[in-house]
Amino acid sequence: MTLQQLKYAIEIAKRGSMNAAAKSLYISQPSLSNAIRELENELNFDIFIRTNKGISVSPKGKEFLGYAAQIVEQEKMLEQQYLGTSSSEKKTFGISTQHYTFAVNAFSQLVQELNPEEFDFIFRETTVSEVINDVKCYKSEIGILYMNPFNKPTIQRHLREANLVFTELFSVSSYILVGKNHPLASKKEIQFRDLRPYIFLSFGKGEFNSRYFSEETLDILDHRKNIRVSDRSTLFYLIHTLNGFTTCTKMIDKDLQGEDIVAIPFKTDEEITVGMVFLKNHTLSQTANLFIRIVRENLDSLL
Repeated sequence: MTLQQLKYAIEIAKRGSMNAAAKSLYISQPSLSNAIRELENELNFDIFIRTNKGISVSPKGKEFLGYAAQIVEQEKMLEQQYLGTSSSEKKTFGISTQHYTFAVNAFSQLVQELNPEEFDFIFRETTVSEVINDVKCYKSEIGILYMNPFNKPTIQRHLREANLVFTELFSVSSYILVGKNHPLASKKEIQFRDLRPYIFLSFGKGEFNSRYFSEETLDILDHRKNIRVSDRSTLFYLIHTLNGFTTCTKMIDKDLQGEDIVAIPFKTDEEITVGMVFLKNHTLSQTANLFIRIVRENLDSLL
């Protein structure tokens, strides 16, 4: 087993394709396939499941790649510490998250604080299923999502199957997000019956199309008027032009959301828990740890 083979395996999992990984690594696909086959023969199990539809990581492969990622990351840290390679290497880092402004703000601060000469970062706002899949497949090092009493059993099962762990950031009650000129904008608290005349705006659920994978806590209730969108700017535009509403946490950033948006407490006994997900047994990179520190410091000032 060589370090190069570990890097090959991680890149295949990240790309989800042997051909795409070969192009990224600048080697031929047969050479890459042979290197992985040699590694699998040595391990005596398949890291990847190969079918006519493509390639995926096997259950044993997920555990193996978690340890492999630690080794590769530690090698980078050793080189940076003792060989002085940090200035010449392009930094890489990825985050996949539901639509949280606190995450966007922390990511911006991260880039400003690091200020690397070269980097290749990913910040992806997406669905719950894609957050889990991105971290599972090494496309992102950190995922951010929420759980509540309704979706918790399902989300926890998917996290276990993906070999991921969940670490809580905060727990809060839900808020309703409306425009400052909305008829409900002056209320101190909103109940579900108050919302019935208005359009419920939400983000798509992704491939599973299940309420367990909804981003909005009120999606489990029946609404007379629904519009699903895929991006934040469209949602905000419709909040203003259609007097629509959506749900959020109170951890909102006015610089990103704007002063024309109002967050009002929703009357409920349930709390949502927002947290980060990582690969089990994975040693986080220095960049990931810095991002987590920034997130926690920012949240401390909002709580």
